[in-house]
Amino acid sequence: MENKIKIARIQVDLTQQQLAEKVNVTRQTISLIEKGKYNPSLKLCLNICHAVNKTLDELFWKERD
Repeated sequence: MENKIKIARIQVDLTQQQLAEKVNVTRQTISLIEKGKYNPSLKLCLNICHAVNKTLDELFWKERD
């Protein structure tokens, strides 16, 4: 995920734990998403976007390799 989640989270001054609580997952899930080791559902992606005031494109869009 190129750490876009982590950058957005830090920009709104949230810890992994705080973001996890806002989107109803564990801190470990947020950590795995930030590392690109967990593929979140669309619903979770949207919840993360709302929590950090970003769009799906801003956080999750990836150009083709």
